[in-house]
Amino acid sequence: MQTAILLVAHGSRRDEANDDLLKLAEMFTKATTDEIVEVGFLEIAHPSIPEGLQTCAERGAESISILPFFLSPGDHVTRDLANFRDRFLAQSPQIACHVCPPIGLHSKLVELMLLRLGEGRQLATEVAGETG
Repeated sequence: MQTAILLVAHGSRRDEANDDLLKLAEMFTKATTDEIVEVGFLEIAHPSIPEGLQTCAERGAESISILPFFLSPGDHVTRDLANFRDRFLAQSPQIACHVCPPIGLHSKLVELMLLRLGEGRQLATEVAGETG
């Protein structure tokens, strides 16, 4: 069975923010060589979520996992992504499609945030050294 991952982010007017999802997709493609990996943005940026789902289908996906690049299960994750899934399934009932949980409160998140905290403190120390 050909499976696909649709990575989903909110979308931003800042290209740098949208580029993160594209880079994440590249990382997923390398890590999961046997899966189709596509992206979709909720709003503002392209491709949209419906466009991303359609691309997965066109590439032969028989099952699509919508994987949100969101921290919390807010309305976008719990309501909006389910609506996109349901509309897609109404048009393509032969393709299985489900929404995965967001990043959320996970033990690995503390590890990552502590790493970022250290990076932020190092940057602040370097900046203070340059101005002091």
